Amino acid sequence: MKGFVVVGVKGVRWGRGRVVSGVVASVAAGVAVGAFSLAGPASAQPEAAGGDGGRWVKPTIVLEHGAFADASSWNGVIKELRADGYPVVAAANPLRGPAYDAAALRSVLDHIKGPKILVGHSYGGNVISQAATNNPDVKALVYVAAFLPAPGESALELTNKFPGSTLPDTLDPAPTTLPDGTKGTDLYIQQDKFPHQFAADVPRNQAALAATTQRPIAQNALEEKATTAAWKTIPTWDIITTHDLNIPPATQRFMAHRAHAHTTEIPASHSVAVSHPHTVTHTIEQAAHTTTHH
Repeated sequence: MKGFVVVGVKGVRWGRGRVVSGVVASVAAGVAVGAFSLAGPASAQPEAAGGDGGRWVKPTIVLEHGAFADASSWNGVIKELRADGYPVVAAANPLRGPAYDAAALRSVLDHIKGPKILVGHSYGGNVISQAATNNPDVKALVYVAAFLPAPGESALELTNKFPGSTLPDTLDPAPTTLPDGTKGTDLYIQQDKFPHQFAADVPRNQAALAATTQRPIAQNALEEKATTAAWKTIPTWDIITTHDLNIPPATQRFMAHRAHAHTTEIPASHSVAVSHPHTVTHTIEQAAHTTTHH
């Protein structure tokens, strides 16, 4: 693998960007242009003085949420990235299927000038894997408790590859009818089961709010097979959540190893961007600095 760091969080205070024994330590602490929330001007290119006396144009960080969540799930990460001078866009993921959602994300990317770092949580990993393909402006991919499918694989197939997911028993399917009359099914997590299943290390009141505002994913989206895998050609980072009840840790490790990702493990729930925004932020900034600071 490109790199592997195990993060312990209890009782440990970390500083962002700190280097320990020569190894960068991880810190623990919608369908068209305009269909995203801005956390800073998309065209902004903040500069920071480099150690060599030069100027570094920081890339735009594009955040793609996954199923059963929305762009607000990145709020803690957005706050820290902005404080560190990064332009940020939190895209609205339609959650209709990898091909459809990747097309929506590509529209967002086309609107943003300059280098970009793509970050995907959960099913959002499927989306960034397709949206970034053949895009030279995407300098790094960061997967956060996410899927890294190879062509021909689906999220459902990868979830079932190893035991450990308790998601199926918590789902609340809702029949849908599309404007053209086509029938389908949207999947929610039952609200009373959401905190334990999705966000066990998030304060209970906050997890209950997330359960209320969750966005459903089309069942077909979890069954649709990937057609491309940008992680094969773009530098990749991956945060593995060892207390995850949605995507088994063994599945996450399998995908990270296959992608030769710079990997960090953390004892966190699937909702790690909410419970441990420092770790997620540091990993994103490490990817940005490594691939764009020259």
